[in-house]
Amino acid sequence: MRLHVRGLGLPDETAVELWIVDGRISLEPVTGADTVFDGGWILPGLVDAHCHVGLGPHGTMELDEAAAQAETERDVGALLLRDCGSPTDTRALDDRADLPRIIRAGRHLAKPKRYSQGLAIDIEDESQLPDLVVEQAHRGDGWVKLVGDWIDRDVGDLAPLWSDDVLKTAIEAAHNHGARVTAHVFGEDALPGLINAGIDCIEHGTGLTDDIIDLMLEHGTALVPTLINIENFPGIADSAKRYPAYGAHMRDLHAKCYPRMAAAREAGIPIYAGTDAGTMVVHGRIADEVEALKNIGMSPTEALGAACWEARRWLGRPGMDDGASADLLCYSADPRQGPEVLNRPDLVILRGQVF
Repeated sequence: MRLHVRGLGLPDETAVELWIVDGRISLEPVTGADTVFDGGWILPGLVDAHCHVGLGPHGTMELDEAAAQAETERDVGALLLRDCGSPTDTRALDDRADLPRIIRAGRHLAKPKRYSQGLAIDIEDESQLPDLVVEQAHRGDGWVKLVGDWIDRDVGDLAPLWSDDVLKTAIEAAHNHGARVTAHVFGEDALPGLINAGIDCIEHGTGLTDDIIDLMLEHGTALVPTLINIENFPGIADSAKRYPAYGAHMRDLHAKCYPRMAAAREAGIPIYAGTDAGTMVVHGRIADEVEALKNIGMSPTEALGAACWEARRWLGRPGMDDGASADLLCYSADPRQGPEVLNRPDLVILRGQVF
């Protein structure tokens, strides 16, 4: 199949003309190509930089259910998914040419009763963390996911899971095995230890302070704030009446979220779009996350880039380069206008196949 598309690219709005042969992009004209899109905007596939394919309300799920989650993402144009921890082995989905590409982080690593039941590998002795990080580095696709903080029922509030020395050893071990490390963090106290240990990314990050932002800049730490999931914090607080300090803390983190994220963005922290789909957020909402990023001061182009060309660059995946997989979105209207446009591409082209 030989295809041809023509339109405007972003962020610079320059003319784009691409040919697709055997599922790959050619920048050189190809004879006999069928023009399937002419006019409008052409983007590389969107990126959901924090989602969970293969994770449901009770943990694992059947592969056909996981495939349905991936299909939902594809249909809204999310063609590259950074799976931030899943108890289901979804590697068989890689054999399906009609599903988005998945970058896996293996399974969450936590302590017993310090994360949602059925999601993580529970580690009784934290000295085992470095070895288990290496194990998950080999199970994943270049990422490992730690649970940095969670409610400690003895304390009655959010608290860090790991000691600083163990974190440093574990993150160094991951790096030595070619993997980057990210961590779930809601509160303030776990952040310094993780960042000083060399962690590559923080998920959620609602506990950011000016000092933490400076520390992230010093270490080059990225942030995926999952803003649409943070909207669930008041409900989480309401369901935790046995732990009033925790509830109050979650409400405070929610109230301060947007100013803190805006300060991080203003300071120059690299920020990428992720929905946290698979738990409290349904799949297929990357356009809503892009819209939410505008509320922390991002321009429409910057917000879209955080879920597209900039996210692809961060993850080491190509965009509309010669020879790259033809994973493209075509829009007759400007996709920066909002979710009502971004969520409905006129054409989804995945591995050269038109949807």
